[in-house]
Amino acid sequence: MSGTDGHPVSPQWTAWRAAIDLDDYDARFAGSDAHGEVDRIMSFAPATVLDAGCGTGRVAIELHRRGCKVVGVDLDDEMLDRARRRCPAVTWVYANLATFDLATTFDLVAMPGNVMRFCRSEDRAAVVHRCAAHVRAGGVMITGFAVVGGLVDPTLRVYDDACRESGMVLAERHGTWDAQPYDGGEFVVSVHLRRV
Repeated sequence: MSGTDGHPVSPQWTAWRAAIDLDDYDARFAGSDAHGEVDRIMSFAPATVLDAGCGTGRVAIELHRRGCKVVGVDLDDEMLDRARRRCPAVTWVYANLATFDLATTFDLVAMPGNVMRFCRSEDRAAVVHRCAAHVRAGGVMITGFAVVGGLVDPTLRVYDDACRESGMVLAERHGTWDAQPYDGGEFVVSVHLRRV
């Protein structure tokens, strides 16, 4: 399976997109406390943020509203089109997270939307490597995604291994975006730091 220009997409992404109505998806976050991820990201006081797997721009647009310079990257043209219409001031890039290179680094790289679960299993390490390559020295990468089997989840193991291989050091691990302790549950938020 591939995107509009031949970029490969995962079966799990294809199934999710076939089942989701984007109007309903956007409406799901309206009128509620939809910015837990942004609150956590802003706790690191970044001036520049890469929203990797930005979708329709929910996180990136709120970060922009709070004063960050933001770039959003995604492989879904339709979702990016919505993001562009909602906030033209943010830089939106159509690219494959497993291969992209923006030729710059950021204070913080965020993957808040189950990115690791939605990318192809064979691309997961490459996604981490490419995202980590966009973190400046002393910067932060923060990622949240569902896990099966807690800390033994294979996706989490791939993520942690790829972070180590990319020079990122685990600084925090939580069970929620508001930094509640991780208790072995079904969701993990990991904060990694780039070695200076």
